[in-house]
Amino acid sequence: MLLWQILIDGFAVSALYALGATGFTLIFGVSGVLNLSHGAIMVAAAVAAWAASGDLHVGSYVATLIGVITSLVLSFATYFIAVRPIQHSRQIAESEKEIFILTATLLWGIIIQEAISYFFTNNAKTVLPIIEGVVTVLGVRTPANEYFTAAVCWIVIGLLWVLVNKTKAGKAVLAASMNPRGVTLLGFELSSIYLAVWAVYGVLAGIAGVLLGMFLGVSSYSVGPLTASAFSIVVLGGLGSVSGSLIAAYVVGYLETITAYLISPAYRTIPSLLLLLAVMYLRPQGLFGRR
Repeated sequence: MLLWQILIDGFAVSALYALGATGFTLIFGVSGVLNLSHGAIMVAAAVAAWAASGDLHVGSYVATLIGVITSLVLSFATYFIAVRPIQHSRQIAESEKEIFILTATLLWGIIIQEAISYFFTNNAKTVLPIIEGVVTVLGVRTPANEYFTAAVCWIVIGLLWVLVNKTKAGKAVLAASMNPRGVTLLGFELSSIYLAVWAVYGVLAGIAGVLLGMFLGVSSYSVGPLTASAFSIVVLGGLGSVSGSLIAAYVVGYLETITAYLISPAYRTIPSLLLLLAVMYLRPQGLFGRR
């Protein structure tokens, strides 16, 4: 019974992590930005959906849409406030811009976290699920929303794969991740590609955040662990490797789920952080990394 419950919960958690980490990896692969406000944006999306449902008394679908729009707005705000000014600054040396952007996104994430705490308190918030009821499989009762969460995550990841590999705009994004200079020579504007990537990231983070709010619930305290998990996943999978991130998401997701069930939920992120430390020493490029 416990084994089956771990398998089910771990699969759903890993699917959420895979969806969130895909956007995180896409941003780095195309623009070289490690967005440390990632966890804050996901939590903001969930809290926005929770507030819309409770305060505005809208249905689950509308609340989800509001959550995703919130994430999209914060994604663009991150780019225009914390990233773009540094990328275009003439006062910062090119060799130092990466650490400045890393610091700026971290501070921006803290600002979002504190704003959530100020306006909505630190209490945990659970978004009303779209699918209600319980499903019993092999004697284990599991909320139907858990299966729904995993299914939606993989459907969205599949749609993203189609977008990137089967459309002209998606192929331009893929090419930009490999050779930005070559893309500009073909007549594409890198600024437009960056905006498109940040838009896709905002949607992915928003969907992942709202689904997380439905599945586990979130609070402002969730920001740090979510960012740490995403960072662990992209480093383990290999910075810039989407396929590596998908595999790493399941490694991290199941590690956290097993720890939560067998030891304590309070220590669920520790094994993945230890694994991250080991990977940084033994294989810094990750499982499928190019850099």
